[in-house]
Amino acid sequence: MNPIRKFALAATLGFAAMQAQAANVLVVLSDADHLDLKDGKVFSTGFYLNELMQPVKLLLDAGHHVTFATPEGNAPTLDASSDDKMYFNNDVTALQAHRALLSKLKLTSHSESPVVSLSRVAQMGYASFDAIYVPGGHAPMQDLLTSPELGKALRDFHAQGKPTALVCHGPIALLSVMTDAPAFTQQLAATGHAVKPTGWIYAGYRMTVISNAEEQLAKGLLNGGEMKFYPQTALEQAGGAYSSNTQPFTSHVVTDRELITGQNPASAVGVADELLKRLK
Repeated sequence: MNPIRKFALAATLGFAAMQAQAANVLVVLSDADHLDLKDGKVFSTGFYLNELMQPVKLLLDAGHHVTFATPEGNAPTLDASSDDKMYFNNDVTALQAHRALLSKLKLTSHSESPVVSLSRVAQMGYASFDAIYVPGGHAPMQDLLTSPELGKALRDFHAQGKPTALVCHGPIALLSVMTDAPAFTQQLAATGHAVKPTGWIYAGYRMTVISNAEEQLAKGLLNGGEMKFYPQTALEQAGGAYSSNTQPFTSHVVTDRELITGQNPASAVGVADELLKRLK
């Protein structure tokens, strides 16, 4: 074979191999721009910049594809308090790079956001996706925890053993697979206790989520308000085997079967690294 043609063929095959290794990751965000608190108070929130963009950037840099979705297909909202260099190891350059990527992707644009609804994801077919990622911010506490559409997706990913990664407040979304997630969360909000559900597919899984201790340390963010319940309490009462760091707000990543959970904003990169390992 002509050496030039041989080189071209090798390059083509190499590119095809690289393409074959690329995964499609479903990133699920909340539609909510607020969290309802106790006594009728409301806290303006959304997704955390680093918890979304650090994993997304690492996935894109590795050659993977990312599809963004929310329950209703609305453009998600950035929690303004997370647009801070403290979440990027005080590295202003890193903050600017991730902020620029968010702007390039136009996720928060009400007219140009590429976000699709979870019902559209179901129409596309869950088989189209190789993994799912749910970032935090308080917004998932408003809608993802009881989203029936998200529950369907998570049950399918669980059945297929596909990587399921969540960070900070994101793991509260695991409640959505319950037969009656609204009843569970309403009981928890009203009394502080809820009856452990039967058949929760994540029962007994080792997992983490932002801890009660960290919620207490950060409650000043709520401007005098109080959450109806904490996600650690919810996942423990649902049947999860909770694991915590020993020093608040330090990175802590827990893996168990297909599940990858990170405790707080500092855990976002660790969760992404574990997800990337699973996608190789």
